Amino acid sequence: MNRMKQRAEQCSNYILGEDNIHIISHIDADGLTSAAIMCKALERAGKNYSVDFIRQLTNKTLKQISDSATGLVVFTDLGSGMLNEITESGIDAVIADHHKPVGDHPYLLNPHSFGINGSQDLSGSGSTFILSMAMGDNVDLSGLAVVGAIGDMQQWKTGALTGVNQQIVDLGISYGSVAFQKDLTLFGKQTRPIYKMLQYNSDPYIPGLSSDADACIAFVKKAGVHMHGEKWLRWIDINDVEKKSILSALLNHAMLANIPNHKINRLVGNVYTLPKETEGTEMRDCTEFSTLLNATARYNHGAVGLAVCMGDRGHYYESACTLLANHRKNLVDGISLVRKKGITKLSNLQYFDAGSQIKDTIVGIIAGMSQSIVGDRNLPIIAFADSKDEIKISGRGNYDLVRKGLNLAAAMHICSTQLGGSGGGHDIAAGAYIPAGTKEEFIRILNNTIGEQINRS
Repeated sequence: MNRMKQRAEQCSNYILGEDNIHIISHIDADGLTSAAIMCKALERAGKNYSVDFIRQLTNKTLKQISDSATGLVVFTDLGSGMLNEITESGIDAVIADHHKPVGDHPYLLNPHSFGINGSQDLSGSGSTFILSMAMGDNVDLSGLAVVGAIGDMQQWKTGALTGVNQQIVDLGISYGSVAFQKDLTLFGKQTRPIYKMLQYNSDPYIPGLSSDADACIAFVKKAGVHMHGEKWLRWIDINDVEKKSILSALLNHAMLANIPNHKINRLVGNVYTLPKETEGTEMRDCTEFSTLLNATARYNHGAVGLAVCMGDRGHYYESACTLLANHRKNLVDGISLVRKKGITKLSNLQYFDAGSQIKDTIVGIIAGMSQSIVGDRNLPIIAFADSKDEIKISGRGNYDLVRKGLNLAAAMHICSTQLGGSGGGHDIAAGAYIPAGTKEEFIRILNNTIGEQINRS
């Protein structure tokens, strides 16, 4: 960690020595929080900056950046997969990222370079936060780094943030900007009625409850929790005794439904909140905050999510809530489409092709949800979606598969580049772009590549 801080100091000195800075960041929650952290740090340092959000750094987007850049470019939550290309482009750059590096760069701040696992111990926003701390007193931005880590699912394996992420949590606690407690991990504790929290849960999928509103209402009432007048109660509205009653009933229901223990264990874990945010809003809970952000930049409204991250609770927040409602509808429609079309299974992977019916920026989220609801956990799931004149690919695995040798980042990079595309990410989740018309060949190569990874282990 000391070596990473030293590199952060070098990157900070380079940034603070420039007057014209352009930030390029990814379109997910980790990318948005990364950009917001860098914007705040630059703002406090009195630096001029501009921001753009992109889906993925490719040779095409890199050329566009190279042609238009007039000062220092700071890449946040992306760039590590194209380090040599960034250098060859002549762009003056600093890269704060957490994806597996391909090549090297003198101003790269990446946990993998220092023996830290970028898939679970430090996110892109975490790397950017470390950089911001080298730029000045920015400890209050720790909450955004935690939101980014949660949005990147870095707590998924153990039910808690670990490594450098935990150190950032500790800093946030000391400042009063972050808190956590053991609690039910289902989504929507701040904003959803309890029965809807159960109804829309898909990880783990609970037979007899998930997707069944009437069954969830009956379940909550049987556990002793009733409506307050005509108002459905949220998780934050009930007391500890009522919470324990529902949790006990839920764990018992899950066991009777023969859900595997490792899935049942995911129902309880560390729940991270931002105490300075208003209770009952999406920003109070880090998971809900990250989903709100995903509903903005993934629909070409990165400026909305960025403004919310930077403190707007008026016009931009209202816009984000409208976008969130649309995002939720698209996720429901996407899952329905996958159910209808079905998933094709091969020897080493399963896949579906959404064509133009699912937006390419959310097809990875649909893939992750589909693996729990209609897929086979023994196989990674690969999703295809049309993206202008290319094909977008998103892959999702699980830690059981990673332990067997799965590395989707490597597989996506190897297979996409063979076909003139690009790809990368993490061992458990990765993406790629390939030329139109190469899908069938990509599937064949990827199936073989994943088979070699798993069989070698």
